[in-house]
Amino acid sequence: MASSSSSRVSQLGVKAALLAAVCLVLHGGGSMTAAELCVGYYDDTCPDAISIVQGVLEEAHQSDPRIFASLIRLHFHDCFVQGCDGSVLLDTFDGFESEKDARPNNGSARGFPVVDAAKAALEDACPGVVSCADILAIAAEISVELSGGPGWSVLLGRLDGLTSSKADAENLPGPFDGLPVLRAKFRNATLDDTTDLVALSGGHTFGRVQCQFVTARLYNFSGTNQPDPTLNPAYRAFLSQRCPRNGDGSSLNDLDPSTPDTFDNNYYTNLEVNRGFLQSDQELKSDPGASTTTAPIVDRFASSQDAFFRSFAQSMIKMGNIRPVTDPSLGEVRTQCAFVNDS
Repeated sequence: MASSSSSRVSQLGVKAALLAAVCLVLHGGGSMTAAELCVGYYDDTCPDAISIVQGVLEEAHQSDPRIFASLIRLHFHDCFVQGCDGSVLLDTFDGFESEKDARPNNGSARGFPVVDAAKAALEDACPGVVSCADILAIAAEISVELSGGPGWSVLLGRLDGLTSSKADAENLPGPFDGLPVLRAKFRNATLDDTTDLVALSGGHTFGRVQCQFVTARLYNFSGTNQPDPTLNPAYRAFLSQRCPRNGDGSSLNDLDPSTPDTFDNNYYTNLEVNRGFLQSDQELKSDPGASTTTAPIVDRFASSQDAFFRSFAQSMIKMGNIRPVTDPSLGEVRTQCAFVNDS
């Protein structure tokens, strides 16, 4: 069960109090110095930052049950391109092509209006203080915890980057990637190519995905004009009804049909019986090279939700620390998340 707003904010306050002592960031008098990320970064300058973001997310969730999964995906796609700098939120400007227009994001990345709403609320409460990159990190943690998943102490203090890279966004981990490609992309992102890969892939335990990302597995896997042999036959028949061969590919399907909006370890129990929706998911269990790399981790997480939750929280903290911008000469706190200041 997701915790209530009041109890969760109280718990976060305790976490912040316990860990604020390790905060090395000097933030006062309108100035910032480059330093490490820390839990208590906004304690003095915007103490209600987390509760403000949570309020916006809870309101958005009332009309959009998909929003929590969408927001954690935005954080993932942000951190894997140029680090966690809010670049995924930028519109095209000054000759820079937006990451929003890259193939992995165009038509599927969503949640931007909710981030903008959180930013507007924070600007009302504490103007020019909370970065858009930090909003994504906060929103990801809240989204997981309010969906029944683990909480973690979010390290804060990122500045927003000044550039965007559509070219780099084209190389995000993708739904058709094989295991060797996935492992290489995680190593390139300075993450572990086994535990972090398997744990963060568990974010697919909630959310929706379009038919276009499974039709090849159903009808023409690897150009064979046959279905993917690793796909559970009963699940394949179910998906074939929802995603017909000549359909338009836009129909949405639950990544986890059993608990589609709950953050749990069913993602891994599905992989155990060849019911992974995306090829990139099933590869973690079924690729010939998985038996000595990722499959044992899938097995462990399938048998222990606690083990998954612990590893997921640790991996999210690691991912959130990919090349953050903390030097004010290299970044800023954007007034609007879609534009650099003075653009």
